[in-house]
Amino acid sequence: MSAIAPSVSNAINNAIPQSADGAAAPLSAPSRAIPREGGNSLGTFGVKSGLAQMLKGGVIMDVVNAEQARIAEEAGACAVMALERVPADIRKEGGVARMSDPQMIKEIVNAVTIPVMAKVRIGHFVEAQILQVIGVDYIDESEVLTPADEEHHINKHNFKVPFVCGARNLGEALRRISEGAAMIRTKGEAGTGNVVEAVRHERTVMAEIRRASSMNEEELYTFAKDIQAPFHLLKETARLKHLPVVNFAAGGITTPADAALMMHLGCDGVFVGSGIFHSGDPAKRARAIVQAVTHYNNPKILAEVSENLGAAMVGVTIDKNLQGGEFAKRGW
Repeated sequence: MSAIAPSVSNAINNAIPQSADGAAAPLSAPSRAIPREGGNSLGTFGVKSGLAQMLKGGVIMDVVNAEQARIAEEAGACAVMALERVPADIRKEGGVARMSDPQMIKEIVNAVTIPVMAKVRIGHFVEAQILQVIGVDYIDESEVLTPADEEHHINKHNFKVPFVCGARNLGEALRRISEGAAMIRTKGEAGTGNVVEAVRHERTVMAEIRRASSMNEEELYTFAKDIQAPFHLLKETARLKHLPVVNFAAGGITTPADAALMMHLGCDGVFVGSGIFHSGDPAKRARAIVQAVTHYNNPKILAEVSENLGAAMVGVTIDKNLQGGEFAKRGW
């Protein structure tokens, strides 16, 4: 397990802007083009986790070209994920899935004003170095791509750009945070159009947090060993009663109702991959999912935005015969 930098816990506590009375202050709308040069604080965990906080309450959409990126931005996406093939196509076509062509990513960066994310293979720190140099705003060390290292994840403290990582449970989430991840998402099962695994992962994380929050310090030490997580991060999570970084839903989210469900379960926002541009009316569905995340607690609005969206992505059953295998089991 990677060691966490000594200042991470304090950085987590200071990442969210606060008003004079200590309440959380409103966060400004996310914008892209994080400066890559600057003072000593640039690239610290506090800065990176603070940038991720700015995406709370938003929807991040997978796009494969500049036109789709503009559709996502116009629909109200808080960020886009640039990749050559959405997860459903990766499953269908098979083969080794790698980082996307930097030229394609740069075209998307230049097409929109919102933040741009891109994926790297688990453990492939050179792909991450390339993405940092070309100016992406966030890097996703993703199980959707074919892992490059079956023993090590990237040491994300070595980068100025914030990292996003997937998790199925609290132990995985805290291990990724200890490596420097500024944002966690459920793994779900990307490319299936089936939200069941994302629900399972979010419920597992939240149940384990509730369990930890009722423990005394001696019990937390034992629990930290059981889930292979750094004790001080587990203790901080138990105190907060939620993860110490932003927690988004991902994997199989297809409808506005799916997005609202994940918000009810405790997520701070959602990633939508194949579900937008593999549907009958991508622009309308994108707008509907953004509205569903904003108004997840209002069934009347959810009903209105769910009407006449065109055909949804055809989902698949998640079992031992799943084409491409279970992406969520990648990572350690």
